[in-house]
Amino acid sequence: MPLLTSLLVLIVFARLMGQIFRRMKQPAIIGEMIAGVILGPSCLALIAPNEALSGISEFAVFLIVLSAGLEMDFKEVINAMRGKGAVIAILGFIIPLTGGILVGAAFSLDVTRTVFLGLCVSITALPVTVSILQSFKLLDSDIARYSVATAIFNDVAALLALGVILNLPAQKSLQAVAISIVHASGKLVLLCLMIVGVSMLIEKVIDKGINIEQLSEKLVELIGTEALFGLMLLLVLVFGSVSAALGFHFIIGAFFGALLIDRKFFLPGRYHELEHTLGSITGGFLAPVFFASLGLAFKIEIIDSFWFVAVVLVVSIATKVFAGWLGGRLIGLPKSHALGIGFILNGRGVMELVIASIAYERGFIGQDLFSVLVLMGVITTMITPYLFRKWVMPRLSSHPA
Repeated sequence: MPLLTSLLVLIVFARLMGQIFRRMKQPAIIGEMIAGVILGPSCLALIAPNEALSGISEFAVFLIVLSAGLEMDFKEVINAMRGKGAVIAILGFIIPLTGGILVGAAFSLDVTRTVFLGLCVSITALPVTVSILQSFKLLDSDIARYSVATAIFNDVAALLALGVILNLPAQKSLQAVAISIVHASGKLVLLCLMIVGVSMLIEKVIDKGINIEQLSEKLVELIGTEALFGLMLLLVLVFGSVSAALGFHFIIGAFFGALLIDRKFFLPGRYHELEHTLGSITGGFLAPVFFASLGLAFKIEIIDSFWFVAVVLVVSIATKVFAGWLGGRLIGLPKSHALGIGFILNGRGVMELVIASIAYERGFIGQDLFSVLVLMGVITTMITPYLFRKWVMPRLSSHPA
């Protein structure tokens, strides 16, 4: 099938399946991935993964991460690592990470695949978290505050860990790995200094009474809204390029560049226009292609161990729920709230799939483990709203969130 025809079929079917799953009160990404599975080698074999689709998918990853960064606030990321929220955030990352690593060790996976399994198990996707909480009208609750803070911390920690892993040497002797980690940590410090430096510069500009909002409006008058969107992308691309030059993945710098773009830099209406423009490009075209492409790469027949899949699913769900519950109880939350946080943290969604796809493209994991990780991402994201509705909502009536 010609590329443009494949692309058209993939987009239309992915969007259709996404809408069907949205009507079923499930994340659209699940339907989009299933669309890829149906069209790909696992079912109808109408479309096969190819380099052109991979190139489009890489650009989609950039815009997906950009969207995630714009949804967050830089100060919220910092605050997520302070106070009571830090307890849940750290446990919500460390306990699942440890669980994933133990599973990898139990099934004799090599070190790299074991670490990537642990990373993917440890992630909580912010967009999925916000979407589920919004559907239950709980965005102003304690459950929402701690869950969102943990999701932010988990995503940032996983991206930084990814950056270190991508810098590891091919020959993994203990000395070579230690030197590489020190070297990567130094470059990571440079990247962090750049991010913090730009953040402090922005704060100083605001403290001196310079109205960035008015400056952005003057730019709109001179060059138009579309050009302002282009300048925003240019800023993010600069951070991404610096990240790539330091040896980290491009999306790490892009993510932090997007974090620094604050809503206060634009008039409310202008910010919504920028969000709408980005959402139209990403949600309407590129994101469905990316998630459907993941489905194309998924091959159920390659998964040769039922027990491995079962253990990965059980551990991924149990460790997240336990970590959220334990963290909530340690900071004094009611049992219903702590349990609610645990269930909400189980939604992995976008970021887990982004990291799995990068690991697969770079050759760190094979198609068998990649298929398991895609399956884990789909199932945990799908069951999270159901578990929350069944086990948490009835209990919240006695302890309002």
